[in-house]
Amino acid sequence: MASTTPGATTVAVRALTVRYRGKLALKGVSMTLRDGVTGLLGPNGAGKTTLLRTLATALAPDGGGIDVLGLDPRRPKQRTRIRRQLGYLPQSPGFHPHFTAFEFIDYVAILREMSNRAQRHQEVRRVLSAVGLSEDRSRRVKSLSGGMRQRLALAAALLGDPKVLILDEPTVGLDPEQRLRFRELVADLGAGRTVLLSTHQTEDVTALCNRVIVLDAGTVKFDGSPDSLRQVADSRVWLSDQRCRQAVAGWLTGRGTFRNIGTPPAGADLAPPTLEDGYLLLLDTVPEARKAPAA
Repeated sequence: MASTTPGATTVAVRALTVRYRGKLALKGVSMTLRDGVTGLLGPNGAGKTTLLRTLATALAPDGGGIDVLGLDPRRPKQRTRIRRQLGYLPQSPGFHPHFTAFEFIDYVAILREMSNRAQRHQEVRRVLSAVGLSEDRSRRVKSLSGGMRQRLALAAALLGDPKVLILDEPTVGLDPEQRLRFRELVADLGAGRTVLLSTHQTEDVTALCNRVIVLDAGTVKFDGSPDSLRQVADSRVWLSDQRCRQAVAGWLTGRGTFRNIGTPPAGADLAPPTLEDGYLLLLDTVPEARKAPAA
């Protein structure tokens, strides 16, 4: 199991600025990461993927600096050392559909400079076992389900037992059972290594993370515990028999009552807030389908 000094900073980001496709995607982002699972939330276009790609050394910053495990990715030799200790699962991993699961991971291992065949194959078997794909190692990638492909991509990211693991939307497209199994894997991986998990699923953050960072328009909007983010909505969620026009958001629940978030009227029937409630109020933005009509 990869490990670092308990409580030590593994990733330091200082005033990071990145332009992507001519636009300023990150605007002076600063943060530090330590061992454990940190959730990264934010709306589409917030800069999450740009941040993850920069941390994974796939993008070069335009300003500011990054240290990963005490190494500077701007220096070629140190960048290579970072890549050997870092695992990255991109949002849309590429597969070779005609490879077997074993052949695919072996191919990635070769690209990661694992030249000793016997040792490499031992490592391939290890990571396939870690994600529960040992019995499927001879199946072709094209025959695997979506959830199994996600686990296969995670296995590739685990090659070399990385100290830092970066996961970009790893549960997209998974059914509830697959998401549960994936959460189990990520929870285990967060013991003794740094995991940064970007997701749109607030349930994943609630279930997995001891810390959450909210990115919005290229800046850090929130950095704290999931409970602290939930508390943003304390006394700002209430139930009613009809949609409340003054609510920031209000929707009909399966129980036949409306759940509202915003500034409640006097005497409102307050409800316990969720992390999602706090997140929506923090950004002051809600899905169009949930917006209450104008007064």
